[in-house]
Amino acid sequence: MNTSSEGKTKLLRTMQRTIVSYGLIAKGDRIMVAISGGKDSYTMLDLLWAAKKRAPFPFELVAVHLDQGQPGYDGRPLEGWLTDFGAPYEILREDTYSIVKQLVSEGETYCAPCSRLRRGVLYSAAERLGCNKIALGHHRDDTLQTLLLNLLYAGKLQAMPAKYQTDDGRFEVIRPLIDCAERDIAAHAQQAGYPILPCNLCGSQDGLRRKQVESLLSQLETTIPDVRQVMLHALKNVRPTHLLDQSVAAAWSERRPELRPALRPRVIDGHLPIVE
Repeated sequence: MNTSSEGKTKLLRTMQRTIVSYGLIAKGDRIMVAISGGKDSYTMLDLLWAAKKRAPFPFELVAVHLDQGQPGYDGRPLEGWLTDFGAPYEILREDTYSIVKQLVSEGETYCAPCSRLRRGVLYSAAERLGCNKIALGHHRDDTLQTLLLNLLYAGKLQAMPAKYQTDDGRFEVIRPLIDCAERDIAAHAQQAGYPILPCNLCGSQDGLRRKQVESLLSQLETTIPDVRQVMLHALKNVRPTHLLDQSVAAAWSERRPELRPALRPRVIDGHLPIVE
């Protein structure tokens, strides 16, 4: 087995465990796979297509890419790849770039308004295409960065869930790659030769807070090599009784007995035992 196949197999196994653990895909689902043109979304579509072929039940995938009208945009390599790949796809064209530029003041980041506008376009397309779920390509490092951003800058404990219902209840948004490491995705994408499309909107801005928290994670990694996996485990091992949010503590106190964690020592990735 070559390096490319090994990397894809590892990612596929991780994604399949995530799908099963969180119940991300069910029989008869029609899933819009959002394709940005970056390494993560290419990998997600590639892996979901492979999973579809071996799944014990039928479900449908349709890839959707949004041309946001950014200067210098050339989507021909992506469209050519999608055509050759063989999955159903659609290219949407909506000039959200000009709107974002008007909404954002000099020095501010484009991410929030860009995301809202893009989400609105994708939701409309998902309804038209008869999709009940939307798959996004966020991975392990995205959710860890989001956790730190909210903790350090917004004063709240919040990351990215593996799935959630949209506010209007029309769709379920799923993140099949949420347990996958970005470095593994990057290595696979390079081996696979995906035609990556650059983002000239947010990618052109310096000093973004997300870059700062990524730098913090990298620094922590020098003394705690598996810090990212330990942090991911922490997001799955929450103890609301030991936090300070009284509403969460009150809700947790009403939990069913079978949901109560057992007090036992645990060794996390070779570290000393931690008593829960």
